[in-house]
Amino acid sequence: MSAWTHDLLARLRRRRVKREQEHGDNALKHLLKEAHAGRAGTLASLKGTLRLGDRAVLRVLERLRVAGLATMEGGTHRLTAEGEQRARHLIRAHRLLERYLADEARLPVTAVHGMAERLEHHMSEAETDRLSASLGHPERDPHGDPIPSAGEAPDDLGEPLTSLSPGQAASISHLEDEPTTIFSALVAHGLRPGLRVSVVRASADALDLYVDGRSLTLPATLAGNVFVTHEHESLVDEDTLPLADVPHDEETYVVSLSPACQGFTRRRLLDLGFTPGTRVRPVLESFAGDPRAYRVRGTTVALRHDQARHVTVRSAGAHGHRTAGTQDVGNAGAGVFGS
Repeated sequence: MSAWTHDLLARLRRRRVKREQEHGDNALKHLLKEAHAGRAGTLASLKGTLRLGDRAVLRVLERLRVAGLATMEGGTHRLTAEGEQRARHLIRAHRLLERYLADEARLPVTAVHGMAERLEHHMSEAETDRLSASLGHPERDPHGDPIPSAGEAPDDLGEPLTSLSPGQAASISHLEDEPTTIFSALVAHGLRPGLRVSVVRASADALDLYVDGRSLTLPATLAGNVFVTHEHESLVDEDTLPLADVPHDEETYVVSLSPACQGFTRRRLLDLGFTPGTRVRPVLESFAGDPRAYRVRGTTVALRHDQARHVTVRSAGAHGHRTAGTQDVGNAGAGVFGS
């Protein structure tokens, strides 16, 4: 056997082992999801998830049984304690990777799921712990899914947006990332976890919403993939708006940062002084309108439009309101937030 043939066979074996590991891991995640829904996994449900034929799925299940990760009884499949631990680790690694890819690597949110799917299988528990610590132990991934601590089960994702009645208010807790076409459409509508939303009008075809200081009509085909947590009062507040929408040279003060703003972006905004009560004013428009310069804490910083939308502000003159904590002092440590 030539060296070239030997090398080719070795690469093919490594590829097969990698593919088998990925199929097994994906089967474990599916069985955990079924268990949380109060169901046992079946051959049919695994075929749909793994997109494999009967024989291939049976081979995956046999490998899991031999490894002590799953059992079969009466045509249904369940996780062992060891299999459940592995499945929870995979979910935790996946969601932390999505948070890293969105916040630190700055991949588009529509691209992070597929990349995390490829990387999660190769993350040890120690590596996952280090990643969580480096990110500041975030609580949710970019889609709003809870990031469990080591060994912890994921939390409830919330209720479908379609369950809200007109006049009810909530905050977006989760955007379903599959199918990718619907998720991409939700992102294109400017929806993301952490945004406050109230229903103005509902019909069989669409929901008229008030989201993040703007009106939005969302087709019912998309609304079913949005999940929310209920609030006790209407969230329509005409006095607050995203910093990105503030007219030029209008003085405002910071109300809050969006819960969807995590990782690098949140840390930088806080470092630059975008804390509740701080005065901020748009002072310079770029030729293209993005980024824009803002005066905050005695210095001028530049924010891109998508960064400024994370900052909720109120006009300094709204109802003559002025909080005792309003800050307008300089901060020599602040600098320009690069584009």
